[in-house]
Amino acid sequence: MRFWGVVLGLCLWGGVALGQSMPLKPLLSSDWLIYRPAQDKLVPYLPEFHDERQALYQWVVLDKFTNPKIEFAARQQLCLFLDNRLVFVADSTARYTLDLTPYLTPGKKYLLTLWHPDQQPNYPSFKVPQAPITVLNTRADATYRPLAKQPNSHRSALVFFMVVVGLIYGSLRMTFYTDFVSIFRWSSFTKLSTLEEGLLAKPVGNWSSILFVLAFALSFSLLIVAVHTDLEDLTLLNQLFTATQADLIAKILLYTLIIFLFILFKYLFLQLMGFIFGVGEMVLSQYREFLRTLLGMGLFLPFVLLLYLGLWSSTPQIVYWIANVSITALLVFTMFRTFYTVSKKYSLKNLHLFSYLCATEVIPLMILLKLIVFV
Repeated sequence: MRFWGVVLGLCLWGGVALGQSMPLKPLLSSDWLIYRPAQDKLVPYLPEFHDERQALYQWVVLDKFTNPKIEFAARQQLCLFLDNRLVFVADSTARYTLDLTPYLTPGKKYLLTLWHPDQQPNYPSFKVPQAPITVLNTRADATYRPLAKQPNSHRSALVFFMVVVGLIYGSLRMTFYTDFVSIFRWSSFTKLSTLEEGLLAKPVGNWSSILFVLAFALSFSLLIVAVHTDLEDLTLLNQLFTATQADLIAKILLYTLIIFLFILFKYLFLQLMGFIFGVGEMVLSQYREFLRTLLGMGLFLPFVLLLYLGLWSSTPQIVYWIANVSITALLVFTMFRTFYTVSKKYSLKNLHLFSYLCATEVIPLMILLKLIVFV
């Protein structure tokens, strides 16, 4: 009886072992090829040696041990070919998961081609989709559960710049305490009378004003870069710059400069629109409210970024949407707060005045949301 019990136990153990799904090997490797016309052949692509190419190649073979699904980040108009047969076209800049089973015959060798009409495809993003792993017990789950995380270089750069933002805000509080209080104290933030006090009473080109705007621009750019690290570059910047191989630090500095210039040129834009609509007397109040709300709400951006970095590995989708909602709330609240302040000082019954506010606040808001959030 003991013998048959041992045999039965071995059979049950073998059945459980066979019933467990083995992890499938990825369809793609990290080795890519480029076409060399002079030799009429494919050669390995070396990023540090070759320049950027619009087309990259790789041989793929499907068998019962291969995962036919691939996950990747793609710019709009990215195309995938199998033996010169078009199998995928990206309709927008986003992440995609593609199952190549309908296009592959097991055991047959295919040439996969990545091609973009303008830029080099983001080939490092091509990988096997992450899926939950089935485990036998909760102890094994706690011990061996893999955690997705951002690359260390990305996290290190973001943490470094967060420290820089903290030092800038700390130095501003110590050096320009009155200006700091006029923006970040709750009692000052909620009163209309404080629009002519502290930092807001100084000229736009004042040194302290520039530093406060720079601190906000840097913290805002950090959150944008963190959100879009795995979703390719922003659509607008893709059209202006070729940033496929761009360093993350260069991206942060570039976004900071763009945000900084946007805030400063907003004043010139308001002056121009105020002259066109004949409402120049309300431009200064409108810009001061825009600046106060933007800088005041911007103090919460580093905390959102901390939340993003801390919880990204465990709940990436939830934290991603929290970050996007925070960006949207910042921009939308700034617009409504500006509308409210202007309506308190000037009558909005005039359709002419309402059209001016739509041209200076609503339309720029919709453009920003499209470029930053809804890419």
